[in-house]
Amino acid sequence: MSAVVIRSISLFERPVTLRLPFRFGAATVTRCPQAFVRVELDISGRTLEGGSAELMVPKWFDKSAELTHEQNFEQLREALRTARDAYADAGTGQSPHDLSQSAGAAAVTTSVARGLPRLAAQFGPALLDKAIADAALRAAGLSWVDGLRAGVLGDPWSPLLALVKQRSVTLRHTVGLADRLTAGDEGIDPDDGLPATLEAAIQRYGLHHFKLKLSGRLEADMDRLSQITAVLDARAANYRVTLDGNETFADAQVLGAFWQALTQAPQLAGLLRRTLLLEQPLARRVALDRSIAGLGIDVPVILDESDDQPDVLERGMALGYRGISSKACKGIYRSLANAARIAQQPQHLLLSGEDLTCQAGLAVQQDTLLAASLGVTHIERNGHHYVDGFGIAPDAEAQAFATAHPGFYETHAGRLHLAVHGGELDLSSLHVPGFASAAMPHWHSLQPIS
Repeated sequence: MSAVVIRSISLFERPVTLRLPFRFGAATVTRCPQAFVRVELDISGRTLEGGSAELMVPKWFDKSAELTHEQNFEQLREALRTARDAYADAGTGQSPHDLSQSAGAAAVTTSVARGLPRLAAQFGPALLDKAIADAALRAAGLSWVDGLRAGVLGDPWSPLLALVKQRSVTLRHTVGLADRLTAGDEGIDPDDGLPATLEAAIQRYGLHHFKLKLSGRLEADMDRLSQITAVLDARAANYRVTLDGNETFADAQVLGAFWQALTQAPQLAGLLRRTLLLEQPLARRVALDRSIAGLGIDVPVILDESDDQPDVLERGMALGYRGISSKACKGIYRSLANAARIAQQPQHLLLSGEDLTCQAGLAVQQDTLLAASLGVTHIERNGHHYVDGFGIAPDAEAQAFATAHPGFYETHAGRLHLAVHGGELDLSSLHVPGFASAAMPHWHSLQPIS
C-alpha cells in the first residue's frame, strides 16, 4: 500500500468540437470541454506525476431543462475545484483509497450542499482519484492490474476480484438519436475520411456490438429500431445490441407498457433476441422508488445515472435490477466495489462498460482498461466517432500517445485515431507502469481552470 503526500493539484481544460452532432434524450451536443487533472505526489521520498481526463458532458450529470450547457460545464468545474481544495487539505500518509474515502467524500458533501446533484459532485473526486492512482502505480513501477493485485491503492475490493489482464475488448458502437444510418439519410457529412453513418462505421471498423438510444416515444422508437435492424441485418454478422433508456421513462407502468409493445412488434423480434440488456430506462428521481420485477422485461435491466451513492447497486437489486455500469467519471473505487458485489452472483448480475464520450489519450485508455480489468468483455466507446482523433491537441502530444501505445492508435487520412479492427480494441500496450498510459498531455497547451 502506498502512503501519499500531495504536493500539487492542477486543473485544466481543452475545448472539444464534435464532427457530428450527438443526441441523447432531449439534448444535442456539438461541443464541450475536456477536463484534465495533474497531480504531484510524494511517495516513499520520491516525487511522481499522475494525470487523468474526462469530457464534461452537458445534460448527463444534471438533466435539468432550465440549465444551459455552459451552466452544466460550470457545475463540473465547481466539482473539480471543490475536490482540489478537499484533497489539498487532507492529512498526510493515507493510501489512495483512504484519501478518496475521506477527502473525496468531504468534497461530495460540500458540492451537494452548494446545490450540485451528487452525480455531478462525484466528477471532481473521480478525476482526482484516477490521477492519484496513476502516480501511485508509477511509483510502484506496476501496471493497473498488477498494482491492484499488489494492493498499491489500498482498496478492500481488489483481493476479492479475479482481475483480468485482457489483451483486447469488444467495442460497442453507440447509435445516437440523430445519427445517420445510411448514406441516403439527411444530415451532416464532414467529408474528413471518417465514417459518418452507421453503415460506414460497420464497414470501416468491423463492428458487431451496438448500443441503441431510446427516446421513450413508442412510435418513434419502433420506427427507428426497425430502420437500425435493417442495417444491422444487412451489414453486421451475428451482432448483439444493448438498449439505453437514458432516463426517458417517467414511471414503471409506462416503461412496462412500452416494453410489452416492443415485444409484440414482429419486425423487432430478431433485434430483441439479440438484446443483452436495458440500461437506466427510468428517471433517477423515481428509478429506485418501486420494483420493476413484475414488468415482464425479459432482459437484464441495469442502473447508470442512478449510481450516485455507494449503496445504489444493493438497493437496485432488491427492486429487480440486475447490474450497473462501470464509468470512470463516477469513480474507480465505485467500479471496484460494484464489481466485487457482482462477482458474488455472476450468473445473475452483470457489470457493463458504458461511456461513449471518452476522448483519445488518458480518458479512453483509463476508462477502457478499468472496465476490461473487471471482466467486462464489450464496452461502449464512441468518442472516436464524434471527434476527429485528438482534436486540437498538439500533434506532438498525439504522436507521443501513439508511440507509447502502438496498436491502440493508427494513422488515417494524416491524423491519429483509435485503432478498431474486427470490432475490437487492442489493449496490449495499456498494461504499463501507471494507470493505462505511458504518455501525458502537453500540460502547457491546456487552459487552466481557475
